Amino acid sequence: MVENITDENFEEVIQSSASLVAYGIGSCVPCAAYDPILESTSTQFPQIRIGKAKMHVPGKCREIKKRHQFVTYPTTHLFSQGTLLHSQEGKIEEVDLAALLSTHFPQE
Repeated sequence: MVENITDENFEEVIQSSASLVAYGIGSCVPCAAYDPILESTSTQFPQIRIGKAKMHVPGKCREIKKRHQFVTYPTTHLFSQGTLLHSQEGKIEEVDLAALLSTHFPQE
């Protein structure tokens, strides 16, 4: 399941041992194309918290915007215990996202 990320739960999510946050906006075609990839990936990697921050929704991501600067949407961040491990702009294809997650969060 892909979580809805807002200012209220952002810190909790990124403090997890393994998390992915995808930032996007409603008018972004690649963001919409990324949604099913994130859904599929969340079932493939249930041990990783996967969420989307809808940056266009008024009042939901103000603190996130202050903390992170975005040039391109979607942008994907991988976190472990609050540390940013990886940042990538643009939609990531499913096979590439799986490889990226496997590299940063190897399953035991």
